[in-house]
Amino acid sequence: MNPYVVPGLVVVVLVTVGIGVYGLRFARTTSDFLVASRSVSPAWNAAAISGEYLSAASFLGVAGLVLRYGVDVLWYPVGFAAGYLALLLFVAAPLRRSGAFTLPDFCEVRLGSPMLRRLASVFVVFIGCLYLVPQLQGAGLTFTTVTGGSYVWGALLVGVVVTANVALGGMRAITFVQAFQYWLKLTALAVPAIFLILQWQSDGRPQVTPTVFPAATTVVMEQDATVNGVEVQKGQTLTFEEGERVPDVSTVDSRFDADWLLPGGDGTLWATYSLILATFLGTMGLPHVLVRFYTNPDGASARRTTLVVLGLVGLFYLLPTLYGVLGRIYTPQLLMTGRTDAVVLLLPEAALGGGHLGRLLAALVTAGALAAFLSTSSGLLTSVAGVVFTDVLRAGRGGSVRDFRLATVLAAVVPVLLSLYVSNMDVSRVVGLAFAVAASSFCPLLVLGIWWRRLTDVGAIAGILIGGGASMAAVLITVLGPPLHGWLAEFIGEPAAWTVPLAFLVMVTGSLLTGRRVPSDVGATMLRLHAPESLRVS
Repeated sequence: MNPYVVPGLVVVVLVTVGIGVYGLRFARTTSDFLVASRSVSPAWNAAAISGEYLSAASFLGVAGLVLRYGVDVLWYPVGFAAGYLALLLFVAAPLRRSGAFTLPDFCEVRLGSPMLRRLASVFVVFIGCLYLVPQLQGAGLTFTTVTGGSYVWGALLVGVVVTANVALGGMRAITFVQAFQYWLKLTALAVPAIFLILQWQSDGRPQVTPTVFPAATTVVMEQDATVNGVEVQKGQTLTFEEGERVPDVSTVDSRFDADWLLPGGDGTLWATYSLILATFLGTMGLPHVLVRFYTNPDGASARRTTLVVLGLVGLFYLLPTLYGVLGRIYTPQLLMTGRTDAVVLLLPEAALGGGHLGRLLAALVTAGALAAFLSTSSGLLTSVAGVVFTDVLRAGRGGSVRDFRLATVLAAVVPVLLSLYVSNMDVSRVVGLAFAVAASSFCPLLVLGIWWRRLTDVGAIAGILIGGGASMAAVLITVLGPPLHGWLAEFIGEPAAWTVPLAFLVMVTGSLLTGRRVPSDVGATMLRLHAPESLRVS
């Protein structure tokens, strides 16, 4: 076991709790807990948004997908980053000018419908919980990989730390925590990457494909599989010699030849376009991202925040791709076991050896992974707890800080329990499903609500129920249902290509058919959303 890992994890947890305690000094009111009293500067907010957005799917999942599938999955990091461009152009400033605290608040400000507000609350909780699951799943995977301990304890540790931080300090404290954790995550990937590239150069720049074992390797199968046509049982040990080709494994849908570097080999155009739609449009519908824009002082600062986030997120996503490519050289055994999400954690020691340098860099990467789980989980839990607080516990009456803390605990229970059930799913796959639901529900609502004055509450409700409900059903079938095959598996497993257009179509059609329900004050509301603060009359 790496002797530097546990001290590194302890330091990250202590610093996270320490910053949270420091932020608690500034958290006095429910406004502090929900939106940090709308006083966060663009620089701090951009770092905090980047910290919470770069989740387990970004830190572990992207590299694992590149290792397994090759260049076809580069749409994940491209879409994750480009989603902020759509957010910048269409949503950031008007959303901040709405004066809302949460997405359900925006629904009521724009359309004045209590029913739409309740429906939005359900989707916020669902998306938040669905996104929280892979963070806890990644925590369990990391704990098992680097310490050999129980997956359950890793997931529970992150769940408890995050719940305590959010409950004690709310948005005010979490802002400081997430800003720190962005820079930790970037450092944790960038510093080892420099040494990995130097090692690759010193090894004579070995080819990425075909995939062979760089040294004699022993693999313990983690599930039943067929290896080169021979059935292998879970727990069986296989030994491979240096230079031996990685065999074809039935449980790993990946390519082992040069086609891995070419697009179009795995998956279809349907899956590709669906993924692009989900990641590009889903960002503007993620509750934990949107709540951050309520913390800016005004609409102009919200736009500046988004612009800085584009740069910070784009810089980060250069690194996981590199880890996935180098993983084909130094950790091909992960293609045997299917644990490709662990490539970031195992690559430093695999490439640099088990000396002090390799272990130190592995501990740094592990600390960055923990920061990824903590920061994203904090933002998600804050957004879900905010909705539970405003729409369930408070329910029209004045709420207290104590109510917010109770809402935080309630919001954390379901994701923690669910993470124990889906421990074997690809981290990025679960996150992609959350993006699909967000793109099919809140994206049409925000785009039409901000830019189309003829939107009605009936049209919005119908669009969310049909488009968002269809994507939600697809997610539940994918996560909890039986395995699907053929075209049906792609249709259900990548739903954004049909649920997003469906949501827009139903929302527009429903609004046109109920034109009399357009709010009478829509002109004043649209002026409020689009007029710069400097032009307003108090």
